[in-house]
Amino acid sequence: MGLFEDLNNFLEQRLDEFLRNNPHLELQALEEQLREQEEDTLRLLADLQLQEKRLQDEILAIAQEIQQWHRRIEKAKSHGRLDLAQPAQEREAALLRQGNQRWGQMEGLKQRIAQAKELISQIQTRRTQVRAKATEAKATRANTQQAKQRWETFGWNQSSNSNTPSGADSLDEKFRRWEMDEELEQMKRNMGR
Repeated sequence: MGLFEDLNNFLEQRLDEFLRNNPHLELQALEEQLREQEEDTLRLLADLQLQEKRLQDEILAIAQEIQQWHRRIEKAKSHGRLDLAQPAQEREAALLRQGNQRWGQMEGLKQRIAQAKELISQIQTRRTQVRAKATEAKATRANTQQAKQRWETFGWNQSSNSNTPSGADSLDEKFRRWEMDEELEQMKRNMGR
C-alpha cells in the first residue's frame, strides 16, 4: 500500500505543478467540476420534486379517507350505532396523525427543494465567473505568446549591443500568472463556502 500511496502523491504533485504552470487548464477543470455539481444538484432537485408530488398525492388520498370516515361517524351516531362510531373515530384520528406526519415530511422536502434551487443558482454564478476567468486566461496567454513572438522578432532584428531590458516580457508574464493564481485561489475559497 505504501508504494501506491507514494505513487499517488507523486502524481498529484505533478498534476498540481502542471496546473499551476497552465492556469487555463485548472480553470477548465474547475468549470468541469462545477458542471458535474450542477448536474448532480439538478438530479437531486428532480428527485425531491418527485417525492414532493408523491407526498401531495398521499396527503390528498388521506384527506379523502378522513372525509369518508367522518361521514361514517356522523351516520353511525345519527343511527345510534355507537359500537361503529367509536372505532370509526379512532380510525379518523389515526388518519389525521398520518396526514400530519406526511404534511411535516412535505414541508421538510419543500425546504430541501428551496436549498437545492439556491445551490443551483450559486453553482451557475460560479460557473459563469470561472468561464469568464478562463476566457481572460486564454486571452492573456495568447497576448503573452504574441508579445513573446514580437519580442523575439524584435530582438532578431536588433544588433547585439542594443539596450533593451532582457526578461521584461517574462517578468510581465510572471506577474500575470501570479495574479491569475491569486484569483484562482480566491475562487476556490469562495467555492468552499
